[in-house]
Formats: sequence, C-alpha cells, structure tokens
Amino acid sequence: MSEQRQDKNLLSEPHKTESDEIEIDLVDIFRKIIAIRKKLYKAIGIGFIIGIIVAVSIPKQYTVKVTLSPEMGSSKSGNGLAGLAASFLGSSATTGDVSDALNASLSSDIVSSTPFLLELLEMKVTLSDERTNVTLMDYLDRQSSPWWIYVIGLPGKVIGSVKSLFNSNDTDNSINNVKYGTIELTKEEGIKISVLKKNIAASVDKKTAITSVSVTLQDPKVTAVVADSVVHKLQEYIIGYRISKAEEDCIYLEKLYKERQQEYYVAQKKYADYVDTHDNLILQSVRAEQERLQNDMSLAYQVYSQVANQLQVARAKVQEEKPVFAVLEPAVVPQQPSGMGKKVYILLFIFLSLVLTIAWELLVKDIYKKMKKELN
Repeated sequence: MSEQRQDKNLLSEPHKTESDEIEIDLVDIFRKIIAIRKKLYKAIGIGFIIGIIVAVSIPKQYTVKVTLSPEMGSSKSGNGLAGLAASFLGSSATTGDVSDALNASLSSDIVSSTPFLLELLEMKVTLSDERTNVTLMDYLDRQSSPWWIYVIGLPGKVIGSVKSLFNSNDTDNSINNVKYGTIELTKEEGIKISVLKKNIAASVDKKTAITSVSVTLQDPKVTAVVADSVVHKLQEYIIGYRISKAEEDCIYLEKLYKERQQEYYVAQKKYADYVDTHDNLILQSVRAEQERLQNDMSLAYQVYSQVANQLQVARAKVQEEKPVFAVLEPAVVPQQPSGMGKKVYILLFIFLSLVLTIAWELLVKDIYKKMKKELN
C-alpha cells in the first residue's frame, strides 16, 4: 500500500511542478508589468494624444443605404401580356423563354462600371450649407482628406509639376471621349471614378433578390441625393437592357408591317383595276387572270394579317419585359455620421500603445540587447 501511494505521489509531482511553473511565470510577468507601470502611464498618455489627433484629422462621413426588391417579368411562354395578346389575336406567335442579358443580380457590377459612374459625375447636387448647385465631380474636389494623405502625396505632386514644366503638350481636360467602343478618361476623371468605386456599392441577396445600394460621402444631404440617383439610374439601366431585345423586335415588325401592308394594297388595287376593266368579258383567259390576281391579293392579306398580329404581341411584350422595382427603404438624409467614433479611435491607440510598450519591455528589449552585444 505504501508503495502504491509513493507511485501516485511520483505521478502527481510532474503535474504540480508544471502548474507551479505556470503560476510562477504569470506572477513574474505580472511583476514585470508592475515594475514598468510608469512607462505604461506614459504610453497611455501618448496613445491618448495620438488617438485624438487621428480622430480629429479624419473627416466625418455619412452613409445612406437604399433597399429595393425587383420584380422581373415572367420568362415562361404564353404567360403575361404577350401571351394574352397572342391568344386574343389567334396568333401562333409566342414569346418563348428568354435568357436575360442583364438582370438585377448584376447590380454590383453595373454600379461599379465606368459608363455608369461617368454619367453619375455629371449630376447636379446641392450642398447642405449652400444653395448653389454643383456637379458631383466638383463636389468631390471639395471633400477633405486627412493631413497625412497630403503629406504622402506631396512628393508625387512635386514630381508631376516638374514633369509638366518640361512637357509642352497640352493635356485635354474635356469630358471623356468614346472612340471605337473604348472610353478615354482624363486623369481627373480617373481619380474621381476610383473614389466613387470605393464609396458606392451594391449587393444582392441571392435568396430574396433584395438589392441594397449604399453610398458614403461627407455631406449628409449630398449622400442621400446621390444614393437616390444611383437607384434610379440603376433601374433605368436594368429596364433598358431588359426591353432592348423586345424593342428591337418591335421596330423590325413595324417596318415589316408597313412593307406587307403596302404589298397588300398594291395587290388589292391590281385586282380591283383588272375587274373594273374586264367586267363584261367572259373569256376563260380573263377569268384565269382574275383568279390569279385574287389569289395574290388573298395571300398578301394573310401575310399582312399575320405580321399585324405579331406586331401587337411584340408591343405587349415590351411592356411585359419591364421590371417593377419596389423600394423597401428610400434614401433618408442621415443624422449621425457612420464609421468609428472618436472614442473608438482613442481607445484603439491607447490599446496599441500599451501592447507595443509591454512587448518592447518584456520581449524585444532583451533580444535587442543580446544582438547588440554579439555585434560588438
């Protein structure tokens, strides 16, 4: 029995020593932290000052979020206005299954596309503290940036100004030019579009198909106006792409309708003129020619009638393909700025100052001294 107790004690001793070592290490670390408490107080003060400087330097930003639910037209054949028109007219024309070239699921790609943002730059906005209207491009020039952005960008501006002195070619500052399907942007437009891509975003919930558009700018009123404009322009883009094929079909059928109508009128006039001039004649050749002209007129009328029915179906399809957007949450002028508040920045820099000071005093400092001795 005594031997078994001794074995148990021997087995439990390593566990005791390990726990004791952990307790000793924690106590030692705690003592070291207490020993450098004055330096930690200084670190808290430095972090507090840096946090205030950063919090004051970062301009306030406001975010507006608009949510809408698109109700797209049915793609099933025989349904909707087009199918209804075909059934009433007795036409065999059907709408068929149509795969959309563009739909609401591509909202994020549309909003971040260059043509979309270029059109947005030309819109007029009214600032909260002014009554004059300015373009969105001019407003972006008025937005402030943290002071370190100017410091970092100063060398680039100096180099650019020096290059401009030796560059005799005049730069074109006009609105973008579209040549051969490509868009040529000025340097200023490229910068503004990059800013808008960061501050304007759209997302689509795949399950509910609800589209959310968010805009972040420094003026609350401008932010709400831009968010509303983005939503309306997005709707125009989607509607334009959705009905483009149906409108092209409608234009083609209208042209075809006029041609078949003219052909029918010509065949009808030929038949009428021939009957009027040969009404009293009973010759077999006259009857054969009259029958041929009558058949031509009937055939022209059948084609003309079919094209007319197809045109009515195509006109109904244009209306059917237009999606309806239900705005669930409109653009509201925000009252409070978005992003992290000043308190969060202050606490963050205080925490970083404490962590860096403790890491230096307890870890890095000893390693640095050893490396310094080895080098010497």
